[in-house]
Formats: sequence, structure tokens, C-alpha cells
Amino acid sequence: MTIRVLLVDDQPLLRTGFRLILEAEPDVTVVGEAGDGKAAQDQSRALLPDVVLMDIRMPGVDGIEATRRIVREASGGAHVPRVLVLTTFDLDEYIVEALRAGASGFLLKDVPPDELVQAIRVVAAGDAIVAPSVTRRLLDKFGARLPSAHQQSTPARLDRLTERELEVLRLIARGMSNAEIAAELVVSETTVKTHVGNVLTKLNLRDRVQAVVLAYETGLITPGAIP
Repeated sequence: MTIRVLLVDDQPLLRTGFRLILEAEPDVTVVGEAGDGKAAQDQSRALLPDVVLMDIRMPGVDGIEATRRIVREASGGAHVPRVLVLTTFDLDEYIVEALRAGASGFLLKDVPPDELVQAIRVVAAGDAIVAPSVTRRLLDKFGARLPSAHQQSTPARLDRLTERELEVLRLIARGMSNAEIAAELVVSETTVKTHVGNVLTKLNLRDRVQAVVLAYETGLITPGAIP
């Protein structure tokens, strides 16, 4: 199965670079390009890409609003593109808004080519990308705004989870993979997948990225919790 990718960036040189990297892969094809968010929305509607590689800061409609429009427009339909947001460390303040808008993850613009390709494959398969290193930098910026553990007990929404599911959610929020969580809890990876599925279902979350955002917003995990 070929992964159809739409490139969205206001810098033609960057789009060309990404295209060269992606079209060298046998299972990836670039179906279109857009230089702003409005064009991205139009192209997504017309071309039905599997993954939209989305820049954040663009003229006119920015990447956050474009992500929101694309996800909302496709919601409930047979084809829902997955949005993978591109950012730089000096634009970290936009990441939370991009995730809330429906993005399935974020990458740095200087991501190595092999990691870019792998991230696109992961997102296209329905999973999400949470980069622990970027999350750590994000917390440095937003730590003061997040609730601390002593400010509230476990929110009512999280009462639906068992103690083990809460533990799994904390580890997801630390950016750990299923394999890493399995090693941490000394259980099988299959058991972890079951717990992760239960967490997403009970909390009505689309993917692991939304789980990370919820964990920080509710104070389940706080700045400094990521080693």
C-alpha cells in the first residue's frame, strides 16, 4: 500500500527537499503541495492524502487552523487524513494548539530523513508521534501554566480508569513506547496494547497524542516528570 502525502510549507525549497526524500521511498508518494493553510485544505479535499505534512507558521491561514479545518471536515467520513506538524524549537508554543486542533504528532524541521519517513509510516498506520525531547522543551515553556499534583485530586474524567490504566497513561505521557512500558511494568507488550486501547476508549481519545495532552492538562503528570 502506497502512502499518499501532501506537503504543506510556505518555503518551496523545503517542500522540494521533503519531496526528494519521500519519493525515494517505494511505499511513499507525494500527491501534492501547498504553500498556505487555505490551499492545504483545498488540496486535502481534492487529493485525499493519507498524511498531511503541515508547517505551522504560514501566511494567511496558518498550520494550526488548517489542521483544525482538515480534521473537522473529514471527521466522520470514510477518509480522514492524518496531520503531522512540522515545528522548530522556537515555535514550541504552537505545539499544544496544533495537537488540540487534531494533529497526530509533531516533528522538528531538521529531522533526519530516515526519521521523517518512519514518522510518516507510523502516522499513516493510525498511530501517533510524541517526541520526548520536544515534549521536555515544551514543558519548560508551559510548566508554569500546567496544574500541579497538589492542586487537584484525580479528575472525575480519569475516574473511569483502573489504577493500572492510570499508570499506563502516565507512562504514555512520558513518551514511552509500548515496548518500553511493557519493560517498565514487567508485563507483555500485548497486555500493554490492551491497556492503551482501554485508556483511549474510556477517555474517548483519538490517539496517544491526545492522551499526552490530557495527562498534562489534568495534572496527572507534571513538569519534571519526564526524566
